[in-house]
Amino acid sequence: MDFLQLLSCACIIFTVGMFTTGLTDLKKMKATQCADNVQFLPFLTTCLNNLGWLYYGLLKGDGTVISVNIIGASLQTLYIITYCHYTKEKLDIVRTKSVERLSFSLTVATFFTSTSWTLYGLQLQDYYIMVPNTPGIFTSLIRFFLFWQFGAVLSNKPSYKLIQI
Repeated sequence: MDFLQLLSCACIIFTVGMFTTGLTDLKKMKATQCADNVQFLPFLTTCLNNLGWLYYGLLKGDGTVISVNIIGASLQTLYIITYCHYTKEKLDIVRTKSVERLSFSLTVATFFTSTSWTLYGLQLQDYYIMVPNTPGIFTSLIRFFLFWQFGAVLSNKPSYKLIQI
């Protein structure tokens, strides 16, 4: 297996893993019958991003890009529908100084996903893959800073309610 195939596999694994982090929010919304502790914007932006990348993958004929974005768009649509069903009100992370609505697992997954896609684009010398994924690295770093600033990752108790299964 050459480096490009290995990187392609890493992109698929990290990206699908990132998309499945929303399943935790989905379970939380179903269990609590509300969306109070879940952010909507990441679902919407990721869905729109998936649709744009799906179109690009179809134009380019890139199976890696096509496959992950079909999965991503489907999952994000499911998350959006569930959120709209259970939503009541929204919170502001910075105003409340609370990261309870910010997903640490999504932040980690986004960081690895954006990094792997940026490297994939760099290997292919394809700026259309590399450039749009670079901001994901920086936004992940900002979210890591928010977790560090508000202490949710460092504390012994989680900033979210555990779901009873």
